[in-house]
Amino acid sequence: MDAETESPTAGAPPHMSRRIPRLPSWLPFDAYLLALAATVALAALLPARGTAADVAGGASTGAVALLFFLYGARLSTAEALDGLKHWRLHLTVLACTFVVFPLLGLASGGLVPYVLTPELQAGFLFLCLVPSTIQSSIAFTSVARGNVPAAICAGSFSSIAGILLTPLLAALLLGSAGGGFSVDSLLKIVFQLLVPFLAGQLLRRWVGGFLTRHKKVLGLVDRGSILLVVYTAFSEGMVAGVWHQVTPARLGALLAAEAVLLALMLTLSWYGARRLGFGRADRIAIQFAGSKKSLAAGLPMASVIFGAHASLAVLPLMLFHQMQLMVCAVIAKRRSRDPEEPPARDDPAGDAASGPLPTRPLRLAGSR
Repeated sequence: MDAETESPTAGAPPHMSRRIPRLPSWLPFDAYLLALAATVALAALLPARGTAADVAGGASTGAVALLFFLYGARLSTAEALDGLKHWRLHLTVLACTFVVFPLLGLASGGLVPYVLTPELQAGFLFLCLVPSTIQSSIAFTSVARGNVPAAICAGSFSSIAGILLTPLLAALLLGSAGGGFSVDSLLKIVFQLLVPFLAGQLLRRWVGGFLTRHKKVLGLVDRGSILLVVYTAFSEGMVAGVWHQVTPARLGALLAAEAVLLALMLTLSWYGARRLGFGRADRIAIQFAGSKKSLAAGLPMASVIFGAHASLAVLPLMLFHQMQLMVCAVIAKRRSRDPEEPPARDDPAGDAASGPLPTRPLRLAGSR
């Protein structure tokens, strides 16, 4: 559920005829990720305490509700449902996101306590439960000359499914680390995530035009809200004294575990899609949509699911987000030089998905 979700191609159907962003030629250390790092540093130096912590917590709760309202108002359900004709591809992406990823996250329990602490492993498992990205999946698929309409729909399906599946899977798999199945946690998820999202969907007809006209300003609201969530979560962690658990050695071990996770998902999604009979354009969409996780969706969800323990829970997701952008940027550029391949028989996008697409620069600050 990226802040800037709708970026279709010229080769797509008429309702997807806008231009697709293009990745920069250099590896993506963008301004927004630097802002996230600065927010973490600010929380470490000047954490919110006492009354300030109460105010920041209330503002963070409101920011999460606003984010999910905007996600619902922006997301075109009609466009997503139009892609059902390519259901095999979308089921494959959903299986990667909500079945294979969680299984690998559960397997990471074997890394405790020798590689990861229980708290870091809970965050590692949580990142495996988060939905896929939309904009960055579209951008990478476009650069690699893949099936962009399929990437749009797959990302949209993942975002919609993640509203329900991510909290449900967190409750089932994280146990006490994620709050478990309590009435309070269930009500928090419903009222802070699901209700605002559904309200946005219901009001999309009336507010969609306003959101489109003020896209840049609302993008700043999105990013500012997420920075507030990060500041609140990391402030609570500092006050609770949890950061003494993250030694440089533990941080290095976490990065190594995430590198293995990303490599496994990139490999399984690519060769698994080939084994299932998908053509090149579809395999590209599956690989990029099925191997990434959304920072924009994960951060506010973590603040609701983990509460005061969200600081360590979001650290693995923040690191994985930067890693996936860097690695997928390299892969997308290499895929763009692959020889042409006829589209698969079951590819409804046909030739429209296999050729080069018009591009414009993409600011990866929005590709969360």
